[in-house]
Amino acid sequence: MSAPAPAFDLGLAGQTAVVTGAGRGIGLAVTEAFLAAGARVVAGSRERTEELDLLLKQGSELTVVEVDLAEPEGPAELVAAAAAAYGGLDVLVNNVGAVRPRVDGFLSTTDADWEWALTINFLAAVRATRAALPHLLAAGDGRIVTVSSVNARLPDPLVIDYSAAKGALSNFCKALSKEVGPHGVRVNCVSPGPVETPLWKGAGGVAATVGRSKGVDPADIAAGAAAEAATGRFTLPSEVADLVLFLGSRRSGNITGADYLIDGGMTDVI
Repeated sequence: MSAPAPAFDLGLAGQTAVVTGAGRGIGLAVTEAFLAAGARVVAGSRERTEELDLLLKQGSELTVVEVDLAEPEGPAELVAAAAAAYGGLDVLVNNVGAVRPRVDGFLSTTDADWEWALTINFLAAVRATRAALPHLLAAGDGRIVTVSSVNARLPDPLVIDYSAAKGALSNFCKALSKEVGPHGVRVNCVSPGPVETPLWKGAGGVAATVGRSKGVDPADIAAGAAAEAATGRFTLPSEVADLVLFLGSRRSGNITGADYLIDGGMTDVI
């Protein structure tokens, strides 16, 4: 399950990366990729997972922190754990996020629903960044990579609160990149379309939720989403991880304030 070794030196050996939402899906793939590149990883997850435990058993230079990143102090606790273990950090990957399709429409989406979506998809990243930034500035070449979504560009009423939160997230990262770029910290986003993860294809994922509401097989919902991509398929978590790894490395050089789509050509952007 380990990611393949990079084809060239990414300059990550001995560096410390903090990854939020690292227990499964994209976050797990990112964790594996950084470990394979020689980095130390502090993985934040609400609960330990079998996959993280397996990485620990393999002797990976991995620290797992069980923390609820939706709690106001959760992101700071994760960063503090990294600082305590390794004296600081070089890379922050804001990956944690979640979506609940609003199959009954906007009027059924309550304040509590909005607060949940904004907290886990936006404020968690803001709080993690606030906690990590002093360490990244001290490192002199710190990097922040945030996993946003195509829905930042493609507002969808089915995920209206998620889309709004991801739009805010991408905007935040662009603004921050202008402030901290002159001080040696680069900030970039990765915006995936549908990814082959439990968030989309799990028992309580998007396909199952939408399929149940429409009386349609979840597999048909997923197939319809895949068909919207020019490639006709979902993106793999490892493919997102490869892009995150590059942007989180020194090899990405002068790239900052960018937002990279990885959606199989789904989004029409010129």
